[in-house]
Amino acid sequence: MPAITDLPLPYADCLPERPAGSVTLVVIHCTELPDLATAREYGEKVLYESGAGNSGHYYIDRDGTTQRYVPGTRIAHHVRGHNADSIGIELVNRGRYPDWFVSTSQTMSERYPDVQIAALRELLAQLREEYPNLRAIAGHEDLDTARVPASDDPAVMVPRKLDPGPLFPWDAIVPACGLERVRA
Repeated sequence: MPAITDLPLPYADCLPERPAGSVTLVVIHCTELPDLATAREYGEKVLYESGAGNSGHYYIDRDGTTQRYVPGTRIAHHVRGHNADSIGIELVNRGRYPDWFVSTSQTMSERYPDVQIAALRELLAQLREEYPNLRAIAGHEDLDTARVPASDDPAVMVPRKLDPGPLFPWDAIVPACGLERVRA
């Protein structure tokens, strides 16, 4: 079982509750930020009238350290249209940072360290035990396929979400976790 540090976001208790049986999906994200501290700052930002912000449930740093920001029995804001039935797992990775929507910066070049992927595999095994109806896994990019105008050239459309990205090792995760990969 992975060592998980509970560090609830200030608004975690404001998020709607749900039964464990309603969780059917895990969504893999990358933070697209330089480090875990910056990801925490983003997660703490209040963006909604409810007093909540955008955040995954779990964050796995490059060294495998795993932190829980939102209990799995609460609905976190991490993927459009799929929050109610999913657990969001954020992997610390620069992604396209800081030029998320610049048309010439759509390549993700940071690899996911083996220790981070090992921690993800352990967490997925634990989640399979905790959530009896967990059956599927997806990347953020699989579910949010929207495109937006590039920040440097509005005539060019770029992916709104591109995580966990082309360097994420799906072949090392999907067969081992026993979950079916789904796409929108």
